[in-house]
Amino acid sequence: MEPNSPTLKEAQAAVDQWIHTIGVRYFNELTNMAMLTEEVGEVARIIARRYGEQSEKESDKNVDLADELADVLWVVICLANQTGIDLTEAFQRNLHKKSSRDADRHLNNKKLNNK
Repeated sequence: MEPNSPTLKEAQAAVDQWIHTIGVRYFNELTNMAMLTEEVGEVARIIARRYGEQSEKESDKNVDLADELADVLWVVICLANQTGIDLTEAFQRNLHKKSSRDADRHLNNKKLNNK
């Protein structure tokens, strides 16, 4: 990790501070869910055209995938903040769940090991 990279907790605090100083207030949860869907759609469009089989339009060629993924992260953080979720704790629980549940699943998946 970069020396100045924020932790998830710091990212949540930074978004919250921005919302309350520049953004005025959080959009409601339903609006943020719609915004998340929109942002994920923008990521999907880039992936489908840049890495998938669709041809990339000239207007898509300068779109920054990293920026679009950061937009998704921003809205996820907003939703976590306004619903009282600590993303650090949630991520740690999720990683533990995946590690215990899927300990051998992917290693034994012939579809993954044929490459």
